[in-house]
Amino acid sequence: MKTTPFNDKHIAAGAKMVEFAGFSMPIQYQGIIAEHKRVRSTVGVFDVTHMGEFEVRGKDAFAFVQRMTTNDVTKLEAGKIQYSSMLYDDGGVVDDLLVYHCGDYVQLVVNASNMAKDFAWLKDHLSGDVQLIDKSDETALLAVQGPKSLDTMLKLTDLDLSSLPYYHFLRGKVAGIDCLISRTGYTGELGFEVYFQSDPALGSKMWDAIFEAGKEFDIAPIGLGARDTLRLEVGFCLYGNDIDQTTNPLEAGLGWITKLNKGDFTGRDVLLKVKEQGLSRKLVGLTLEGKNFPRHGYDIIVDGAVAGVVTSGTVSPMLEHGIAMAYVPSALAEPGSVVHVRIRAQDVPATVTKLPFVVKQ
Repeated sequence: MKTTPFNDKHIAAGAKMVEFAGFSMPIQYQGIIAEHKRVRSTVGVFDVTHMGEFEVRGKDAFAFVQRMTTNDVTKLEAGKIQYSSMLYDDGGVVDDLLVYHCGDYVQLVVNASNMAKDFAWLKDHLSGDVQLIDKSDETALLAVQGPKSLDTMLKLTDLDLSSLPYYHFLRGKVAGIDCLISRTGYTGELGFEVYFQSDPALGSKMWDAIFEAGKEFDIAPIGLGARDTLRLEVGFCLYGNDIDQTTNPLEAGLGWITKLNKGDFTGRDVLLKVKEQGLSRKLVGLTLEGKNFPRHGYDIIVDGAVAGVVTSGTVSPMLEHGIAMAYVPSALAEPGSVVHVRIRAQDVPATVTKLPFVVKQ
């Protein structure tokens, strides 16, 4: 298993470590609920070094990314970021990703579990003057998230983070280390993601500086467990659960990052047909009463028959009742519709709910 530059810090903090996407990663420290509430109330730090970073360079780099992703890269300018997706020829999702306009090149940030697959997919479709470079092993990444994340980071840099808009980034020094720092995250909270050279000494310096700066705000390390519950509360998709090669972005509610009018891109022809025919199912939010715990893979029941599937589910730490994302028939996708989730042989009522469950940003 690979380790990140922060491995010793995780162990010293008492993390429960698990294998994830080939890395030894912290799943939790004090506990998922406590960590989740800390990010919602003050500030927490996630090690997300396992994510993949690819550079796309060359004269045709931007045209290549435009053809390989669903969002409109021509709307980007230097210093801006775009949420997007890559599709197979049949419209299924290869991955969802971030596209960074870095001036004379593009940085793609992809999911850890898809890193090798994504790189191979892009490499197989190279054309023109394009160089694809995998920088993942050279890149460390920390996400500082929560209402007090800005106050924490301002102590460590002269960069004007206060006026940095959502989905924009700056370059400069953080704790004396050269960084790319972006106003992004997977929690729905105010937050920043800090990219820098992957090196144990630099990692230790950055970690210690961030935790010293956030001490007055009761900063704490946060594991992958709370990262999942935080993203679910705000309705962010997780690849492998809510989207995968069997789903298309239109039924997954990602039409807003799928620009069918921008010109040709991989999977576009299929999506145009899907849109014309109409969607047979849609990804929706569901709320359940009490502590009923909907889990990934549970059946959605309509009129006594299986009619869909839960893709993500938990008992929300903030709302204290069950929440889920699930594919349901399009006719039942309107908020207020009622379906049932089969939980341990019992069909539990669930109400279709407009996302996000917890309104942030």
